[in-house]
Amino acid sequence: MSERVPESAAGLTFTVDDGGIAEVVMARPPVNALTIAGWQAIADLLRRLGADPAVRVVILAADGRGYNAGVDIKELHNAADRHGALVAVNRACANAFAAVYECEVPVIAAVHGYCLGGGVGLAGNADVVIASDDATFALPEVDRGALGAATHLARLVPQHLMRAMVYTGRKVPAAELARFGSVLEVVPRERLRAAARAVAAEIAAKPPVAIRAAKQSLNGIDPVDVRRSYRYEQGFTFELTLAGVGDAQRAAFSTKPEGKP
Repeated sequence: MSERVPESAAGLTFTVDDGGIAEVVMARPPVNALTIAGWQAIADLLRRLGADPAVRVVILAADGRGYNAGVDIKELHNAADRHGALVAVNRACANAFAAVYECEVPVIAAVHGYCLGGGVGLAGNADVVIASDDATFALPEVDRGALGAATHLARLVPQHLMRAMVYTGRKVPAAELARFGSVLEVVPRERLRAAARAVAAEIAAKPPVAIRAAKQSLNGIDPVDVRRSYRYEQGFTFELTLAGVGDAQRAAFSTKPEGKP
């Protein structure tokens, strides 16, 4: 279920300008919930861009009402092999989050609207987060019969708030994250891409060898192994599925009308 697909078919487009700024845009209506193939496409594209010596920085943005609504729950619920689909999407998400973190150049997340579940995984592993003033962050995993991305949420909010958000699914506005320093700047929605590009231009103007070395060194001194931490969380998603909770929650979610994240 994880076959390679063209970026456009997975809801991704990208450009690279003359200054070495790459912009990857997620666009999968109605809510930017990504399929298994979509998550893997993000991983493949970011690794390819990071390995390109012409690329100096990557912006990860989105079109539509929100940044990312996480996994396409309906794809999982409707799969002929639900357990196989769950394994495939967890691997694809892990690959996408790791590709953001391990990209050889800095990744800037330009977040607008809702940033849920897997969206938090992407933003939390980014090097810089710029957000619009309508952006909110949440982990509704418990309500979906799953666990995961607390690893990445813990990079955005303090420990006790992270726990409360996991237990309740509460949404936290970008302005609050800016007070913690995890969101660099909050701007009006219409200025989001420009603000992200301004920071990207600052980075792109530096010696590329130094920036790539800085990215590697910062990852090397990180106190948390994000790959191992997220993998540990994923194990509990499998437990919830085997206990029957996962399928029940995903079935309930799949009856929701289209267009609601």
